[in-house]
Amino acid sequence: MLNRLLILVWILGLFWSGIPVSAASSTAILLEVKGPIGPATVGYVEGVLKQASQQQTPLLILQLDTPGGLDISMREIIQQLMTSPVPVVTYVGPSGARAASAGTYILYASHIAAMAPGTNLGAATPVQLGATPSPETLETFEDNSSSSGSSAMERKIINDAEAYLRSLAQLRGRNVEWAVQAVRKGASLSAEEALQQNVIDLIAAHVPDLLTKLDGREVRLLHEKHVLQTSGLTVKRIEPDWHNELLALITNPNVAYILMLIGIYGLIFEFSTPGSLLPGIVGTVSLVLALYAFQILPISYAGLALMLLGLALMIAEAFAPSFGILGIGGGLAFVIGSIILMDTDAPGYGLSPVLVGVLGLANLAFFAFVLGAVIQARKRPVVSGAKTIVGAKAVALESFDLEGQVRTQGEIWQARSTIPVEAEQVLKITGTDGLVLLVTPLNSQEEI
Repeated sequence: MLNRLLILVWILGLFWSGIPVSAASSTAILLEVKGPIGPATVGYVEGVLKQASQQQTPLLILQLDTPGGLDISMREIIQQLMTSPVPVVTYVGPSGARAASAGTYILYASHIAAMAPGTNLGAATPVQLGATPSPETLETFEDNSSSSGSSAMERKIINDAEAYLRSLAQLRGRNVEWAVQAVRKGASLSAEEALQQNVIDLIAAHVPDLLTKLDGREVRLLHEKHVLQTSGLTVKRIEPDWHNELLALITNPNVAYILMLIGIYGLIFEFSTPGSLLPGIVGTVSLVLALYAFQILPISYAGLALMLLGLALMIAEAFAPSFGILGIGGGLAFVIGSIILMDTDAPGYGLSPVLVGVLGLANLAFFAFVLGAVIQARKRPVVSGAKTIVGAKAVALESFDLEGQVRTQGEIWQARSTIPVEAEQVLKITGTDGLVLLVTPLNSQEEI
């Protein structure tokens, strides 16, 4: 009986060793983040980290090339990295890439920081300041405790960013002094300089070279020491899924801006011509997507309100012409609102000035066309209605003393005259009383 039990355990051991876990453990996962850091990036990184954890992946490589991004998205990614059970290597590559602003924070937070030759990092000053402050300004921040409210807020932002990056540097054992300089003075370093100053751990020409240099390195993983074994690992690249791609598309400020305009004009067209359906459906879907994007993006509601006010004024110009006053005012409000719509200076998250200018001019041109058409319509002579009949000639179809029938412009009308009328007599229409024409006989000298 004991022998049978031992044989069964041995068979189960063989079966267990054949489970694909071992295959998964020999594969490193590579995800590539290129472009601004935003909500779509957070979803992409979070999904890959979850997959790597489930598969017990020995290594996750975050290949980074970014000009920066949103502060809230950067912090969410860093939180994921800090609690990851899988070692994360942030690799700034390929050559020519950069990890500026938010990318520097992510690089500092990673278990291993690596760069390719010809790359750079730094410029970690918070972009909410609008520009990198000068050293003189920063000294003023530090020395002048009675500064204005604006300066006080800027000082708070600087201090918060500095403390955050300094804490990451202390946690990972990297250069704390340079972290302060990156925030305070917007300092930047090349890959070689970063390695010399203990900002990064290594330089690798490409991913295979990175795996070779990582083998045997020790990292602290969830407060425990962990030795990387990267020799012989294969690399599996995971691309963003359709959900992340769609989120990246609609959270692009320029795309969200265009979707909002399509939505508004689609609904206006639907309300003006009920039953067309297609403009209403397209407009509703576009507007919902735009509102979702604005809910995620840091927008200025004052800018949004100005844009809506501008559109309302331009629409009012079309229905109640003010000879350009409403249209011009609406166009200016629309352009100003578009400029201040995005409440951030983060790279990649500002509206294109060219797009704002083109759409602003397009709106003004459209409503100028509408205004011109209205003015031209007012100048045209009346070609229909009762006013066109007044002054015309008519022929009596019968004799009558007060009221009878006449023919004018090929139509038979009821007519009234204060002077007796003979059949076939030529009459002149002097006015109307409802559907009754007021006529008077013409003198014999007048032409028909």
